[in-house]
Amino acid sequence: MQAEHIKANVAAIQEKIEAACLAAGRSLDDVTLVCVSKSVSPETAALVVDSGVTHLAENRMEKLLEKKAALQAKEPIIWHFVGNLQRRKVKSVINEIDYFHALSSLSLAAEIEKRAEKPIKCFVQVNVSGEESKQGVTPDEAAHFVAQVSAYPKIQVVGLMTMAPIDATDSELLDYFSTLRQLRDVIRAAGHAHAPCRELSMGMSRDFEQAIQAGATFIRVGSAFFE
Repeated sequence: MQAEHIKANVAAIQEKIEAACLAAGRSLDDVTLVCVSKSVSPETAALVVDSGVTHLAENRMEKLLEKKAALQAKEPIIWHFVGNLQRRKVKSVINEIDYFHALSSLSLAAEIEKRAEKPIKCFVQVNVSGEESKQGVTPDEAAHFVAQVSAYPKIQVVGLMTMAPIDATDSELLDYFSTLRQLRDVIRAAGHAHAPCRELSMGMSRDFEQAIQAGATFIRVGSAFFE
């Protein structure tokens, strides 16, 4: 994939982010663009980094390690792990990333606590839509779950994460994303030392503009970079 094509895609995404922030009365600095590079080669991911995007996300241990090795000479890259993380793979992943976006069980929290060599910035995954195909704690469980995570000192709950249904309408998207924001506000107000919970990881290629409108601070964009 040509560098010019990637640069054009990055510019188009950034323009949409700027417009969404302007429409919502938000600062552009409040939104972090994360490139989900799971579907492309290290060489293509490198083109994204060369275009100024320094947050990369993977959802498989092997791909994460491969890309980290290939891109180590690039500008400092902030690495994210998105999606399900099996407990048996925690030891290979957790010290290679800066953010983990899918904490949803105490058993996984315990394994992270066991394997982490430093505090890990985690998003608690919340299944706002209630879809059976999606993982995550329920909205009703979220506050109690975050409180329980205090038993694991190496886990810092920086925020909440959700994924909206692929067929959701604009109004439904705003409802889902606004629900997560309200949950974030409740948990943040609790003042847990281990859970500053300032961030919202929500919005993908098809719906990041609605997510920004609802308060997203991290958006996880994949296909829009590579179309």
